[in-house]
Amino acid sequence: MSAASDVRPSGATGEIERYTFRERVMHWFTGITYLYCLATGLAFYSPHLYWLASVLGGGATSRFWHPILGVVFLMGTLWMNNFWHRDMEMTETDRRWLDRVEHYMANRDDLLPSQERFNAGQKLFYWLMLYGALLLLLTGFFLWVPEYIPRQAAWVRPLAVLLHEIAALATIGGFIIHIYMGVFFVPGSMTAITTGWVSRAWARTHHRLWYLRVTGSPPPQE
Repeated sequence: MSAASDVRPSGATGEIERYTFRERVMHWFTGITYLYCLATGLAFYSPHLYWLASVLGGGATSRFWHPILGVVFLMGTLWMNNFWHRDMEMTETDRRWLDRVEHYMANRDDLLPSQERFNAGQKLFYWLMLYGALLLLLTGFFLWVPEYIPRQAAWVRPLAVLLHEIAALATIGGFIIHIYMGVFFVPGSMTAITTGWVSRAWARTHHRLWYLRVTGSPPPQE
């Protein structure tokens, strides 16, 4: 099921609705739960960062809520996937966009293939967080209840620790890039995910195929 059909072409001011209210709730719900897991996880990862646990109620409180909020984060990610998975499918246009990604980094969108609702970079981040959440939950289970690991499978726990850290570091890297791109690199992105609306110029510049589709304009000849 795609949420793109829920998006309205334009509002009274001539803007285009980029995200519905439900999509914004999903985004912030998932983001906030991830931030909590990130902060408490970093507190457990290094003694130098243990002050994060103190800020969040202490070590025992953080230890109790970290795995629970991890499950909630995964539920939010799956909820999001229920609405966005079709929008996030990689296409031939996305592959051509990735081949020219240096133009994106130089803010030369005019040299890139026209993009749909999400560009290839956003899609890669989406799949990184989805599969990262699944791996974090799977490996986190063995850290949460180690008493259920048989003695004959004692090697499972150190492997789970390693994979949990790899998944955490990968999602942290993607999350930092996501924040940077949304706040600093592409002005208007934070407004879009906060209010739900973008200007026609913004939509036409950054996601032309999506803009043309929701406004009923003919596609460009590339």
